Amino acid sequence: MNPSPGTQRYLIAIEYIGTRFAGAQKQSTGRTVVGVLEEAFRKFVGQPVSIFCSSRTDAGVHALSNVCHVDVERISKRKPGEVLPPHEPSVVKRAVNHFLQKNEGDITVIDVRCVPADFHARYKAQERTYFYRLLSGKEPLSTFEKDCAWHVPEELDLLAMQKACQVLVGRHDFSSFRAAACQAKSPIRSLDELTVTEVASSLYFPTALEGEQCSNGMNGSFSNSNNSETDLTHVSGTSSHLVKGENSGGEASQGFGTRKKHRCFVVTARARSFLYHQVRLLVGVLKSVGTSDLTVSDVERILKAKDVAAASPMSPACGLYLGHVKYDLPSDL
Repeated sequence: MNPSPGTQRYLIAIEYIGTRFAGAQKQSTGRTVVGVLEEAFRKFVGQPVSIFCSSRTDAGVHALSNVCHVDVERISKRKPGEVLPPHEPSVVKRAVNHFLQKNEGDITVIDVRCVPADFHARYKAQERTYFYRLLSGKEPLSTFEKDCAWHVPEELDLLAMQKACQVLVGRHDFSSFRAAACQAKSPIRSLDELTVTEVASSLYFPTALEGEQCSNGMNGSFSNSNNSETDLTHVSGTSSHLVKGENSGGEASQGFGTRKKHRCFVVTARARSFLYHQVRLLVGVLKSVGTSDLTVSDVERILKAKDVAAASPMSPACGLYLGHVKYDLPSDL
């Protein structure tokens, strides 16, 4: 369907808490990301719109940045039928967020851009990056981490998981990592990146020693030469923070009322496109390698089996985040 001459197509980046939705794609029943977003646009422009997402995330899967496109025709409210110049992207962002915040506030528009009428959020995507968070440790999961990560009580072997990633990265037949309901014509995919990184736990607050160092003119990073093995590089967006010795303190050193921190691992998977449940199945196998239930040789066997029944149980949706969708956007818009 071709938009009318007065219609502007917008590319919209959104973030949302996946556990609040029955999925991204609009459904006949259940609260969905597209359904809530379309309602916010309807209140803004005064007429129904159709929104198309780059990635149709499942129920429980979060998004740091999912991308959609929508066609909007700006009609005068004073003179019905009169078509006005399109809204500026900043106006769209501000107005839609206003209505989203009135509806639970679990979706936020983080960026808006004007694109040509034939630009499709799904088919023009060149690359998608997913992150998966695992929290390892015997302690119960923090209230603040509920539905935000997969809690693994066992210790995870980071080196073994990284070696398993090397087996899986590249172009393969990923039939063993493809859900039965997958509708893709081919199981062949090129997995451009698959890594596991240990990072600082989220909601990280400075210790008394770090605060003292900072007040003394130091850079605020806690250095403990006796705990070099626990050095962690925490990457968030484009900033990096070196956090050292976070998990090194024993129960006595933590003090009463201080929660023990879990070890936090992030799996990064990057490709042009993924099979249905591919990332969650990959993470399930990597976790089993980390707990020594599988070996790297087992991962090779599972990949060659080309049968999803050979894979480990799929990881839960709560730890998965759509992190970024890459486009080749025109520079003159």
